[in-house]
Amino acid sequence: MSAGSWVTSANRPDHDFPIQNLPYGAFRMPGEAFRCGVAIGDFVLDLAALEQAGLLDAGGGASVFGQPDINAFMALGADAWARVRARLTELLASDGDPALRDDAALRARALVRQDSVELGLPIKVAGYTDFYAGRQHAFNVGSIFRGPENALPPNWLHIPIGYNGRASTVVVSGTDVRRPLGQRKAPDAPEPSFGPSTRLDIELELGAVVGQGSTLGAPITVAEADAMIFGFVLLNDWSARDIQAWEYQPLGPFQAKAFATTISPWVVTRAALEAFRCAAPERERPLLPYLQEPGPMLYDIELEVHMQPRGAAQATTISRTNANALYYSAAQQLAHHAVSGCRMEVGDLLGSGTISGAEKGQYGSLLELSWSGKEPLVLDGGARRSFIEDGDTLTLSGWAQGDGYRIGFGACTGTILPAPDRPDWVRP
Repeated sequence: MSAGSWVTSANRPDHDFPIQNLPYGAFRMPGEAFRCGVAIGDFVLDLAALEQAGLLDAGGGASVFGQPDINAFMALGADAWARVRARLTELLASDGDPALRDDAALRARALVRQDSVELGLPIKVAGYTDFYAGRQHAFNVGSIFRGPENALPPNWLHIPIGYNGRASTVVVSGTDVRRPLGQRKAPDAPEPSFGPSTRLDIELELGAVVGQGSTLGAPITVAEADAMIFGFVLLNDWSARDIQAWEYQPLGPFQAKAFATTISPWVVTRAALEAFRCAAPERERPLLPYLQEPGPMLYDIELEVHMQPRGAAQATTISRTNANALYYSAAQQLAHHAVSGCRMEVGDLLGSGTISGAEKGQYGSLLELSWSGKEPLVLDGGARRSFIEDGDTLTLSGWAQGDGYRIGFGACTGTILPAPDRPDWVRP
């Protein structure tokens, strides 16, 4: 079967959604309920419509693709994932099964333009955990606050550090984000103050979507964890650095991370990324056996961050890096998460932590790019930024580059709105 599709827009070499990709998401037409779809070229393929037409069977009995997210499909397991991917490839390939291509009425119903639909959260997020798996980022942040000689905490080279975040505030790309309120304390202030965060930041991350759960009390291997991962999204873990600096000791981030986490609307499957696996960097300390990888577990995914102030004609690319800069893979993070006996569930989301490369233009947060505000960025058009201002739009993009095609994630975008008015009881 050829690698081309009869959906001609999918054959452009610079398109995020060729037939080799087929990422899953949730969409709806105006006035309708969300249902499951797959991105192909400029279109969304309505999986519920194919299911109803008898052209697609995930093997779950009742309709799984008429659901408002892909959790029910993911719960069917790896055999169903492979079978549906093979069937979709067959239906969309230029020389495949013509049942969809040659049925004009079904094609008009099942293939809708992406720009005519609303994209929703692709998964029902069961739980959200954010890790700290980028060595350069950890070194940079540690250097800013503790100096390079004490940058990495003693445990960092031995375990994937993480914390439990808020699943309830994971939002889909395009959702506006309000600047958070909270307590801040300036280094020279005797007491904390309350108000909007003045050091609002992004974190460029890759999010792993867990497609199969584990058993309470039962640890899993890295290989088993890898097989449990359904796919990946781009993830922006918005961060209020001033709130974080005051609250994070001794228990770690709390309100500084709880107000919003944005993910891209399409889940790119592990199967689509298989050809882009790459090895982890050389270990500076030997890992304990339960964390050792059986093979390449990272991915060669190009990543960019774009910043566009309100009223600016275009966005400025402020960072370019690669997911292969991570020190710990998603499979290692998942295995470590479960090793205590913690039960993992279908729909769990694991953030990789900020991905930063070795050079300044490869850093994945404004905290690093501006070196905590000491070196402001100059954007196209002359605007200067140390942290995010109201009206700024931040967009993450990412893709794995193949031979004549790319496996893209689509945009992960959010615009910052002003903080809500403070209620009377907190006014000075």
